[in-house]
Amino acid sequence: MDILPQLIMNGLIAGSVYALMAAGFSLMYGLQRFMNVAHGATYLVGAFAAYACARLAGMPLALSFAIAVLVATGLGVAINQLVYVPLQRQKEKDRALLLASFGVFLLVEAIILMVFGADVKSFGLPVRKGMDVLGAVVTPVQLVIILAAPLVFLGLWLFLYRTRTGTALRAAADNEAIARTMGVNVRAMTTLTTALGSALAGVAGILVALEQNLEHSMGLPAVLKGLTAAIIGGIGNVPAAILGGYLLGLAENLGIWYLPSGYKDAIAFVILILFLLVRPQGFFGTRRREEAGG
Repeated sequence: MDILPQLIMNGLIAGSVYALMAAGFSLMYGLQRFMNVAHGATYLVGAFAAYACARLAGMPLALSFAIAVLVATGLGVAINQLVYVPLQRQKEKDRALLLASFGVFLLVEAIILMVFGADVKSFGLPVRKGMDVLGAVVTPVQLVIILAAPLVFLGLWLFLYRTRTGTALRAAADNEAIARTMGVNVRAMTTLTTALGSALAGVAGILVALEQNLEHSMGLPAVLKGLTAAIIGGIGNVPAAILGGYLLGLAENLGIWYLPSGYKDAIAFVILILFLLVRPQGFFGTRRREEAGG
């Protein structure tokens, strides 16, 4: 069997999750203006909430996933209102918000560890034979991941570009001052972007949990991959961040065609460092006006 189609398919599977995380990062960065590391906490909570509902409470999978997304969304909004908004009112700088988000992430990770323990968890879905898709072997769960992510992105695109609320949100992200003069409630838009970004992270956590085991430490790698993908595309540019997620997934999996599989994470971090050094605004991003003027 030719290994190239399999590597490409694996890249699309991984890229789907990276793109979900990257889209959430870019959405929130547009109005929060800092890298929200606690995005990994909503990813983690989404995965474990789905596990708790499905495996511990015995709920149907669809209902478990819906509840998990709502829990992840609620957590993201609560973190924003209880931590970030008070700090922003005190005119704290971005580095203080970044450190606060990292502290929140560690706190949530510790709570997950305390509640669920350190042992590996699994949804225990029945093992089904993979099917041939364009020369690659894909399991039903992997097919769900490949198809679910674009559907989520389509819904997000329709909301952002085909509704008045989405237009207001994009206007606030582009220029808060002008948006305010046009009557846009920037604070409400910030809460909305936080909810949307957290929901995307929750979906990503659920999809990963379906295919892989759950561990309390799974949040940080997801944050790093999502952030890398967002930087590749252009932080603050949601469509570009989504593309960056797929590019990162493909780069990782095609890279192990030549390198041992243990180097997959190293490939992602080398790409991150290169972009930060050479093109920090990403492929499709632009330098912020204040940076260009400074």
